[in-house]
Amino acid sequence: MDRYICLHAHFYQPPRENPWLEAIERQDSAYPYHDWNERITAECYEPNAASRILDGEGRIVGIVNNYARISFNFGPTLLSWMEDKQPEVYEAILEADCESRQRFSGHGSALAQAYNHMILPLANRADRTTQILWGVRDFEHRFKRQPEGLWLPETAVDIETLEILAELGLRFTILSPYQARRVRKAGGLWRDATGGRLDPTMAYEQRLPSGKSIAVFFYDGPISQAVAFERLLARGELLAGRLLGAFAAGREWPQLIHIATDGETYGHHHRHGDMALAYAVNHIESNGLATLTNYGEYLERHPPTHQVDILEQTAWSCAHGVGRWWSDCGCNSGRHPGWKQAWRTPLRNAMDWLRDTLAPAYEEKARPFLKDPWAARNDYINVVLDRSAESINQFLALHATRELSGDERVTTLKLLELQRHAMLMYTSCGWFFDDLSGIETVQVMQYAGRAIQLAAEAGGIQVEPVFVEKLAAAKSNAPQHGNGALIYEKYVKPAMVDLEKVGAHYAISSLFESYEERARIYCYTAEREDSQGFEAGKARLAVGRARVTSAITGEWARLGYGVATLGDHNVKAGVRRFADERSYQEVKEQLVAGFARADFPEILQRLDQHFGESTYSLQSLFGDEQRKIVNLMLASKLGEATAAYRQVYDQYAPLMRYLAGLGVPLPGVFLLTAEFVLNDNLRRAFEAEELDLQRIQTLLETAEREGARLDAAGLGYALGQAVENLMKRFQGAPDDIRLLQKLEAAGGLAQTVPFEVQLRKVQNRYYEMLQAVYPEFRSRTDEQAQVWLGHFMTLGDKLSVYVPRP
Repeated sequence: MDRYICLHAHFYQPPRENPWLEAIERQDSAYPYHDWNERITAECYEPNAASRILDGEGRIVGIVNNYARISFNFGPTLLSWMEDKQPEVYEAILEADCESRQRFSGHGSALAQAYNHMILPLANRADRTTQILWGVRDFEHRFKRQPEGLWLPETAVDIETLEILAELGLRFTILSPYQARRVRKAGGLWRDATGGRLDPTMAYEQRLPSGKSIAVFFYDGPISQAVAFERLLARGELLAGRLLGAFAAGREWPQLIHIATDGETYGHHHRHGDMALAYAVNHIESNGLATLTNYGEYLERHPPTHQVDILEQTAWSCAHGVGRWWSDCGCNSGRHPGWKQAWRTPLRNAMDWLRDTLAPAYEEKARPFLKDPWAARNDYINVVLDRSAESINQFLALHATRELSGDERVTTLKLLELQRHAMLMYTSCGWFFDDLSGIETVQVMQYAGRAIQLAAEAGGIQVEPVFVEKLAAAKSNAPQHGNGALIYEKYVKPAMVDLEKVGAHYAISSLFESYEERARIYCYTAEREDSQGFEAGKARLAVGRARVTSAITGEWARLGYGVATLGDHNVKAGVRRFADERSYQEVKEQLVAGFARADFPEILQRLDQHFGESTYSLQSLFGDEQRKIVNLMLASKLGEATAAYRQVYDQYAPLMRYLAGLGVPLPGVFLLTAEFVLNDNLRRAFEAEELDLQRIQTLLETAEREGARLDAAGLGYALGQAVENLMKRFQGAPDDIRLLQKLEAAGGLAQTVPFEVQLRKVQNRYYEMLQAVYPEFRSRTDEQAQVWLGHFMTLGDKLSVYVPRP
């Protein structure tokens, strides 16, 4: 009897972009990475694109792309971020789907996903349709083929959702075994399947009221649970054994053993889980223990012989149906015993009210511009995927009632963006966790805030007061946060951005960095029309004018500005739209004249006089830029503080060494000083153009002797980057033996430091050279080639890569 194995991984992160900037700002909790998407990519998505297969001595003998041999789906919003920020990983995922089509009889392993992880059974018909359609269109755009299956967010399902999948030509979806109500052999008697009482080793047919049908695969619950929560990924042999042990001799059909878990299980939740996956798949395939397949191939070869009726309003991560996304059902993370989730219901009620209030307003305001506002919304994904002028023109040529004026185009795009954010505000993570004040819930509130702002700008629709009033009914478990209304005022209102605020950011940051004539500021452009800068000692003044344009809606404004600082953290800027050239020039002349007289009180007075409430400070800068400029401003002060620490350390270093030699713990002030100076010295040494290995070794020995705690995460990241940069240089100049020797020494250093150094990308590049460059040097007999081979093989040993000896 045929034995098949399929492993499905659902890769997803909630959209984390600032709704006004369309970019993720720095998240300190992800240190040493910029944000959690970047960190999880390093821990999971990239490792699975280049996973290691080890020999018995722990050496790398193969690097494989796991995605090519499993079934997988990626959230569209995650892929959008990855395409921009991690293009190599993104391309590896697309290539894996191409490879899987060759491997699995033309069936690609990638599945589509409903667009932004909305819980579909809790959505209205229009949102369900758009979410699924956007997921399909996004998939087609990226993978250049139609998807055969679609992953339902949280596997939340009902019949209406399955009807939409079938209408759009999707052949199957994947559910938990606990989502089946009854099953039968085609034409036979129904039997109860609740409680997971069905055989998951086959495909089932769900017939639909429309007369259509869709295939459903119910994953193996116990094995999936063991992978996610029971350390089945501790060793690849365990995973392979558990999968193979699920086959049963008594079954009379081609058995499909298949599991489904969060993809982040393989590396982020379980370290080196990608390697366990790679080993298990390789072991099964290379030993002919079962046939690896994906759902599309299995379905073509073995269509359903049994039928199922699903349990509606159910999901894989809630024992109470879909309660986790609207009620205090009892499901939570377990991190805060005693906390309640009663806030979920009023939060959803507020969102539903906002959606239902904005929908008819959208339709009314859009009808003069769009032939069918809802058909246009469905097609708007084409603009989301490509915001070029050509793409927008094509979209409007198809959907606009006539040729639109510039202002009408802006209004139309704002209305469509309103609808995009009115869907993003339903991203499931907003309800999944423990409290209303969590970053995921604040994120969906920000999407709601953006929708509210767009409604006011595009149609004069004022809904914020009622929405905030409804949020007040949602109570936080944390007393300091109060309720949803307070959280909205604290975290959403300050985040809101308009063109003036973008202009203020441009003006303030222009004091500290030079902009090109046309500068990109997140999803805006600033085109310089006039600019003058003045300096007197530490004091600076900048006066100018720029045209600021949104790349999303096309809205633009010509903004004049003045910004001044006395050289400290007190920065004041004014931004406004001037009625005419004369008004702008008058303000400019007054500010310049005041600066020429060094009359700084007058400058501040003029800013207040001419810009009124439209004045801004460093707090007005967007997060990442604010951090960068604050660091620039603090550079001299930090330099002074660092020098003071160094002076203390240098003065008392002999005493510290003496105390350490006696085994006496250093006094707190000495220890703090030593830790600061030694960490700073090591970081500088790792970031230097050339690694001074002797100095680094001395610093490490001193830190150990004095008991100084090292910033393991930051230093490990910095050293890893240094070795990776060396490896890039060597890969570009493989004949350079001097570079190879430096790399060899750096690899040895990474082995000996008292913290982990991530060398995955170094190993990847080395493995590429092992396949492409190493054979060439092995074929040579000259002395230089022999020297090169010796160093290259030694480097392989230090990187734990198996190198066949000549």
